[in-house]
This record gives sequence, structure tokens and C-alpha cells, in this order.
Amino acid sequence: MDAHLKETRIDGELAYDGHFLKVQRDRIKLPNGAETGREFIKHPGAVVILPLLDDGRVLLERQFRYPLDRVFIELPAGKIDPGEESLACAKRELEEETGYSASEWHYLTTIHNAIAYSDEYLDIFLARGLQAGEVKLDEGEFIETITATPEEMLDWVRTGRITDVKTIIGAFWLERINSGAWKLG
Repeated sequence: MDAHLKETRIDGELAYDGHFLKVQRDRIKLPNGAETGREFIKHPGAVVILPLLDDGRVLLERQFRYPLDRVFIELPAGKIDPGEESLACAKRELEEETGYSASEWHYLTTIHNAIAYSDEYLDIFLARGLQAGEVKLDEGEFIETITATPEEMLDWVRTGRITDVKTIIGAFWLERINSGAWKLG
């Protein structure tokens, strides 16, 4: 059905093998038979957590992001470890980064945030029934937690205070769930 759009890998190599990221360089055949190259970042996948406090506020993080040299407001998230299930990763990351655990978890969706240059995917989970605990940040990780109402969060998206794509998508999912337009599975 999509054969007229499909690109086929001929061969390739790992062009860069870093601690966190790997860059793949492939030679491919285009649908018209021509050959060209593709480079992309290989990523093990990640999770995003949309943590809701009992009063309806969203638990968010403020974290400095080196590539853009600024602090961003984000939903808790983290990289999936080898052999780790997405839900287990979400539970681990929520506790490590915020100190909270949750008694209720709902898988919402999977997003692909950088399809032109990465195979990264993010599984998004809604977490409710939050219980405060002790933060267990990784070495070299510095995070501040804040809260916002869903309305504040959407306003921060509108005004550009929140620009992180996973957090924007989480805000829109929450708006749809809260309005009753989308039901939890």
C-alpha cells in the first residue's frame, strides 16, 4: 500500500557511539530507485508521566537543558533502561525525579517527537493517587518540582512558557480527558 513511499536500507554503520546517543549512517534506496544517505539518532525510547495530584493540579518539573542553555518546564520523563518495560520505567522515573509514587496508572499513547532525525519514541502515562516520598535524583541531575492547574498549564503553552513538545502533548491530552471528550481505556 505504501510501497511508492518506502525507503529501503542497503547498508549502514554506526557513525557515533556515545554514552547516551548513537548516530546511525545508512545508505538507502529511494522509491524511484535512486540511492542516498540517511543519518539518524538511535534512542532506546522513553516515558513521559502526567502526574495528577488529588486536587487536580499537575506535578511538573523545572530542569536546565544544556543544548538550549535554559530552564524548561516539563512533565517528568526518562529513558527506558535495557530490558525494562515502559510502565516500570514510568514508575521508577516518577519516584526518582519527584519523590512521588502513584496507585493508579493509565497508558495514554506513544508519540514520536523527532521523526526526521531520530527513532525515539515516548510512551505517555497518566498517574493518579499520588503519594509523596523521597526524591532519588541520578548523579548530576538537578530538578525542581512545581505544580500547575490544567488551565495554567494550557496558558503556559499558549504564552510560550512551556515549549517542550512532550509536555505540550500531555497538556492537550489532559484537557481532552478532563472535558470528557476522551475516555481512559
